[in-house]
Amino acid sequence: MLVIKNNLMAENAARHLGLSYDSLSQSIERLSSGLRINSAKDDAAGLAVRELMRADIAVLRQGARNASDGISMLQTMEGAMSTIDQLLVRMKELAEQASTGSYSTGQRSIMNNEYQQLMSEITRISGDTKFNSIHMLDSASTSNAATIHFGVGSSITVNSVNVTASALGIASTSLTTSANAQTALGLVGDAISLKDSARASMGYMMNRLQATYSVLNISAENMMASESRISDVDVATEMALLTRNQVLSQAGVAMLSQANGMPQMALRLLG
Repeated sequence: MLVIKNNLMAENAARHLGLSYDSLSQSIERLSSGLRINSAKDDAAGLAVRELMRADIAVLRQGARNASDGISMLQTMEGAMSTIDQLLVRMKELAEQASTGSYSTGQRSIMNNEYQQLMSEITRISGDTKFNSIHMLDSASTSNAATIHFGVGSSITVNSVNVTASALGIASTSLTTSANAQTALGLVGDAISLKDSARASMGYMMNRLQATYSVLNISAENMMASESRISDVDVATEMALLTRNQVLSQAGVAMLSQANGMPQMALRLLG
């Protein structure tokens, strides 16, 4: 029906052109952002899943950083204990030297002075070594334990150790006499065993934290892959849709132009 009051063909063409432009705009938004889901209207359920996964990924990444920091802390402590190891070896060497009867009292006194200084240094290192104000070498109390956290309900507790001269059982030893030196020789040997046990605990905790660090990074990587499948745009598919929407938009513009010219036919009849 030829009418001039209501141009229904133009209305219909304009409506379809608007839909094509909306689809074209959505394709451009997805391709420019790289995301299939840019707002809740794109995929409400997918958006909810994606945000939960992003939160889990953030927790996993931070957990991996926590494990790395824990390893750094243990490396600091273990490095200090390696120096204590060298001091104990030298103390045992001095004790063996002072145990023989071929040295004078004055010479043995010189050995004892070095021995006492090394002992004091062991205690100083144990008390002054810290990581972010955390002391791990001067107390075996559970209150000084460090808990490395990896997420909800997941953590590893790193126990502190005590490698001061007193804790190692050598605080009262001396090399003033041959008999004292022989006693010190045995006690320093026991101290080395205690120190080795404490140092070994640092070593296997570092290995455990390293394994945790690797697992957390792998988990985060897999979660990112899952999140990508939900959220990221498929460029090939979206480019096909973009081309389709461009053609429909161009066709819609052309048809709207044609529809707007239809009332001119009615005007010719009126003329």
